[in-house]
Amino acid sequence: MEFLKKLRNFIWSKHFLKHTGLIFLAYVVIVGGTIFILDSYTNHGQQIKVPNLIGLKSDIARQRVEELDLKLEVLDSVYNPDIPAGTIISQDPAPTSKSSVYVKEDRIIRIQVSKKTRLVEMPSLLDKSQRFAESVLKNRGLKYRIEFKQTSEANGAVLKQLYKGSEIKEGKRIPIGSTITIIVGRNEGGEPVQVPDLVGSTISEARGRLSGTSLSLFIGSCDGCMNAQDSTSAIIQAQSPEYMEGVMSPSGSTVTIQAIKN
Repeated sequence: MEFLKKLRNFIWSKHFLKHTGLIFLAYVVIVGGTIFILDSYTNHGQQIKVPNLIGLKSDIARQRVEELDLKLEVLDSVYNPDIPAGTIISQDPAPTSKSSVYVKEDRIIRIQVSKKTRLVEMPSLLDKSQRFAESVLKNRGLKYRIEFKQTSEANGAVLKQLYKGSEIKEGKRIPIGSTITIIVGRNEGGEPVQVPDLVGSTISEARGRLSGTSLSLFIGSCDGCMNAQDSTSAIIQAQSPEYMEGVMSPSGSTVTIQAIKN
């Protein structure tokens, strides 16, 4: 009993109560301060809706997320010729309207954007036949125009391959849809002939104009053509070799055309 009495007196003593109060106050200050700092640092309780950026141009999307104190990062570009370049096609995190996910300020939204250009390696066509070269270029998604050069050798073979007027080497990466000029050697006999101006004519009309000559017609491309009828009525937009008054082409030359559905 004596011990319990002394213990009670000690607990209710000013010395004990003073130090207990100081310990409790220190606990409140330390724990409360830590919670406050963590809440402030982590933006506890803050909820920002992630906007839907799909279909927006990246510059417009950047403005929108910056207004929300968020950040935008472009992960990569994906080839898609059907939509304008720079259009957002995916985002992470997904919009709050679809995922119910909220974020805090400074969160990075990562996006993928579209691009209309895809690169392809230039093949080596030198010393290959004209038909083989045309087939290779077409399979790689490249357009082409053909020019002929009189030569005593390499009849019908590719002498040079040009891109934008300059020779292009094998392995050079260029955009799909680019036009390659191939110089083909010719040493066939016969009188040179004038290539007629076929631009603006239909393919059917062009065939009729060439039927009485030694020239042949080759359709390099026909945009929008789905069947034989479309090809017949398509309008010629370009030809190779081009029409130049007074300039003759070797007998037996092939006129390559690019047309579009009328």
